Amino acid sequence: MDMVYSLTRAFPKEEIYGLSSQMRRAAVSIPSNIAEGAARNHKKEFIQFLYTSLGSLSELETQVLIAERQGYVQGIEKVNSEINIVRKQLIGLIKSIKI
Repeated sequence: MDMVYSLTRAFPKEEIYGLSSQMRRAAVSIPSNIAEGAARNHKKEFIQFLYTSLGSLSELETQVLIAERQGYVQGIEKVNSEINIVRKQLIGLIKSIKI
């Protein structure tokens, strides 16, 4: 989700510790939880971390919408498309591990 860092660079300075920071943390949380879960010894733990990643992805999706409504960004279709791709991948991974 490198796109989030590029996107938030254009935010107003007063958002450095607000929405911009939240979006960046959510974007970093997604792959971080996948990595941490993959390092666990049990499938159940890995799946729980994947669900945490899904939660962070949903947070990011909401934050992107808020940023658009506040006029900080325009044309969020590309970001939403990437979010949808990652969501499908995570759900697919969860399903494959549950088998």
